[in-house]
Parts: sequence; structure tokens; C-alpha cells
Amino acid sequence: MPSDSGLRPPRPTPQPQPLGPFALLRALARNPIECWAQAHFDEPIVMGGLPFARVAVVSEPAAIRKILVEDPADFRKSALERRILSARLRDGLVAADGEQWASQRRMLAPFFGRKMLMQFAPAMAGTAAAVIERWRRSAGEVLECKAEMSALALEALMRSIFHDGLGSDHAAMCAAARDYFAVAGCIDPFDVIGLPDVLPRVTHWRTRTLLRPFDAALDAAIARRRRALDEHSREAPRDILGILLAARDPVTGRGLTEAEVKANVLTFFLAGQETTSTALTWAIYLLSQSPEWSERVAAEARRELQGAGFPAEGIADRLVETRAVLDEAMRLYPPIVGITRTASRSTQLAGQQIARNTLIVISPYVLHRHRLLWEDPDLFDPTRFLDRPLVSRTSVPGPGRGHEDSGPGATAADGRQNSAAKIDRYAYLPFGIGPRMCIGAGFALQEATHVLATIMRSFKVALAPGQTVWPQQRLTLRPRGPLLLRVEPR
Repeated sequence: MPSDSGLRPPRPTPQPQPLGPFALLRALARNPIECWAQAHFDEPIVMGGLPFARVAVVSEPAAIRKILVEDPADFRKSALERRILSARLRDGLVAADGEQWASQRRMLAPFFGRKMLMQFAPAMAGTAAAVIERWRRSAGEVLECKAEMSALALEALMRSIFHDGLGSDHAAMCAAARDYFAVAGCIDPFDVIGLPDVLPRVTHWRTRTLLRPFDAALDAAIARRRRALDEHSREAPRDILGILLAARDPVTGRGLTEAEVKANVLTFFLAGQETTSTALTWAIYLLSQSPEWSERVAAEARRELQGAGFPAEGIADRLVETRAVLDEAMRLYPPIVGITRTASRSTQLAGQQIARNTLIVISPYVLHRHRLLWEDPDLFDPTRFLDRPLVSRTSVPGPGRGHEDSGPGATAADGRQNSAAKIDRYAYLPFGIGPRMCIGAGFALQEATHVLATIMRSFKVALAPGQTVWPQQRLTLRPRGPLLLRVEPR
């Protein structure tokens, strides 16, 4: 039962032919999602090249499974990805590799299950309530959606990571973090073309400068928390900083080093703030363009949130239409814009021979709009994700397990075909998949589902006139320029 809205949100028109190396570099510097050619959306694998690397863009689910799940040791995180991430998040879970990554994953994964996530619910609730109250006072005014969602996500993370705050000037710390993330979102051309690390990067210098006050406050917070753990270990708050400091590798018994703790705090801030705020921004924009789905989400929120503590245990599982809108927003504008690996040996993928050291690119943006995998892929249609079995919906992104649990061709109670059951689990990767899947996906989805439902229950949102909305790729796929909205209380 496809939506009758007929909404086809903005996207770049694919290039008629793959770009040559130097035109590709120009497109990468301007807006990387404008570099994709029609062949990338039609073919399971497209071979190409840059002046410095052989490249294979892979969109076949079986090949993606091989790369990310079955044989990850044969496809190591690429030097390009490590250069970009290590400039900002060196020693953290996202940028680490080898045994350092494996040890951190063993330490931290148990703390991000469903039960543990619920302890962060009060921080999310307080932040959402503050936003709702501020928007009520601003009724009729124009608000910048991405800035509002970034501030909301940052505040929720600040409360979740630091139970007792970060320094005496909380607002200044939030401002410093926002400035840092704005600069960190820009990819340095020297990193893309692989120039040696000894050559200075302007973006790296700017991030270090902006990070100094935040870095000093983080050092002080870690010192305070270590003292609290030493003196009152049982009474120490179980926030994310406490988790990082108390974590031990079950195999080796080691804890995180000081550098690893700091890198992971920045990882949670950068990855969590950007992915959550960007997903919410696109979801709110899409609802502003679809009266049908705006009313459906609002009606569901009124029904399911009525009389419920916020957020209540299991309520995100009942917000099925809200979650379907988020899933569809992340399909059209995925938070993770690229997964890159390097083939450590010669192999075959999607019927193509892959030479050793080939750069493998998996683009969720391309994958989610691929014409071999999706029906009418440029249409906004959240019904693709309805009727999904309610299994770990707050901890598993999208239909990650739905395909296996329900099977192709399953039907809902009202006789409709189970749309989500037809989605291959390797065709939808908003947070990646496999051993290196985003550890904070459940946190982000729980927060985003509750926030979106609460906003739509309370407000009607409309795009301010005179705007051109366009996706721009940075570290996430975000709107280019301000996204101005008018909000009116319901």
C-alpha cells in the first residue's frame, strides 16, 4: 500500500557517465554525492579509479555481506577512512583498528544493550521537554531546524555522558563542542589525496584550536570521576563517562587508556550528535512536505504517549509509524555516507575480479536508492518499513533482523504484504552492519523516535517559503545551508 503523497524529495541528478579522475576530485571537494553516475544506481558493482587508487563501488547485498560480515579480515578499514577519522578521533572505537579496536569493542558492547539504554532515558526526556517548551514560546517564529536538532542532540549527549556536567560553564562547553563539530565535518583535501601526515592541514589546526577549552574541561571531568570511582565506586553515577572509566576487557583485563577514554567521548559526541540530529532534521523536513504522514505520526504520538511516562519502557516499539518515517528518512538521506575498505588479497565480488589493495566503497546513499534493490527508490514512502516484527527495534537499525525473522512474502494481520520483509538486510545500512556497526545505533534510534513523536504530537511544522533544500555531504549528509521552519502548536 504505497503512500499517496507522491513526494520525491530533492537529490542530485546522477551523472550520465562516471566522472574522470580530475572531475571526480572537483566533485568530491564541492559535494561528494553529486559525483555518482547513473551506472552506480543500476549496476551491482562499478569499477573505476582515482589518480591514486583503484576503486570498486559495491552495491550487491551478497558482496556487502562478504566484505563486512563474512570476511572482514580480508577487507580492512581503508587508509583513506583512517586518515579522515584519526585526525579527529584517534584511539577511539571508530578510528581504532586491529587488537586495539577488538579490545575496545569487547569492553563497551555489553553496555549498549536495550536495558542499559533505558538508564539514559531521563536525559533524553529532560532535553526534549526543554525543546518543546522553548518552541511553544517561539510559536510562529522561524526556527533553523538543523541547529535546533543539533543543540537537542548535544544536550542529551552531554547529560548522558556527564551526569554531573562538564565544567562550570555548561553553555560555553556546548558552544565549544558545536564549533568543533562544524569544523570537524569538513574533509581536508590533503587527506583525500593521501598526502603525508607531516604536511600541515588547515582543518586539523582549526580543530585543535577549537578543542582546547573542551579538552581542558574533559581532563578535569575525568580526574574528578576517577577520584569518585576510587572513593565511592558503588555510588558513582552510571553515565557514559563512568562506563568508559570502569570498563575492562574480559579477555585481557585491561581498561581504557586516558587517550582512549577521551577519544571515545569525542566519538560519542561527534558521531552521536551528528547522526541523530541529521536524521531528525531530514525526518522533520519530510513530514513538513507530507501532510498525510505528518498527521499519521501526530495521531500515533497522541495515542501511544497519552499518559505514558517519557520515555517509558517499550514505548519506542509501539511508535511504529514514527519509526517508519525515521527509517525512510535515513534511507533517503543516510547518516553514514560511506564505508570504505581495502582488499588485502585478490578476490571476486559481484562477478568482478578485485585486485589486492583495491579501495572498496559501499555508499549507503547509493545502496538505498539502487534500482535493483528498491521499488521507486526516490519516492518518500515509509510504508516500506511498516509491519516489521517488533524485535529489538530500539537496538537494531532498520530491518537488520526483520528479513530473517519474518521471511520474504510475510503478511500482516490485515492481509497487506509485509513490505519490510522484502528488504534485504544488506540493502539498508544507515548505521553500517557487522562487527564494526555503530555501537551507539540503539541510543540514537531510541532518542530520535521519542523526540520526533513528541515534536509532532505538540506542533505542526511547515517549511518557511523561499528556500531551496539540497543535500550536502560532509561527515554526514545534511541540508546545505539553513533549513528554516515555522512551528505552530497543535
